[in-house]
Amino acid sequence: MEKFEKLSGIAAPMPLVNIDTDMIIPKQYLKTIKRTGLGVHAFAEMRYDDQGNENPDFVLNQPAYREASVIVAGDNFGCGSSREHAPWALADFGIKVVISTSFADIFFNNCFKNGMLPIVMPQEVVDVLMQDAEKGSNARMEVDLEAQTITTSDGEVFTFEVDPFRKHCLLEGLDDIGLTLEKAAAIDTFEAAAAQARPWV
Repeated sequence: MEKFEKLSGIAAPMPLVNIDTDMIIPKQYLKTIKRTGLGVHAFAEMRYDDQGNENPDFVLNQPAYREASVIVAGDNFGCGSSREHAPWALADFGIKVVISTSFADIFFNNCFKNGMLPIVMPQEVVDVLMQDAEKGSNARMEVDLEAQTITTSDGEVFTFEVDPFRKHCLLEGLDDIGLTLEKAAAIDTFEAAAAQARPWV
């Protein structure tokens, strides 16, 4: 997993509440088990019309936000069914950070497992960040995981909380497999001892 330390990027304003996982990645795209290639289908039902043409009103289709790496969202982001394809699709599009007042638990956990940083902030802070995001591509937001700060394009700084273990995993680029491999030497020692003690297994 790619390390997450500091990000300076364009933030897309998405003030809708209850953006669920079916909105993020519709069910017809869940057949794959690959983490790549889903970005083109992210928010498909809002992003495209019935003929597959881009909806110019959707924020991520607008020129200012095509390269967005942050989403500032309404309340209860990632609710609905527990599909890991949702963070896969966002990450493949290029989203690294989602900021909201609240997240669905499973989506929240899946973000960390896929190298994304979901940040919970109070409504008054989200309102400020949403206004900053509405400035478009000339306004870049900075997210510093080590310092646990968000800095607006105007230089206003907000601190956020993050679980220390999850922070460590993101900073070091460790997913579940990476965490296991950190113990590779101990596992090898155990397996060697077990094989000697129980050679019939």
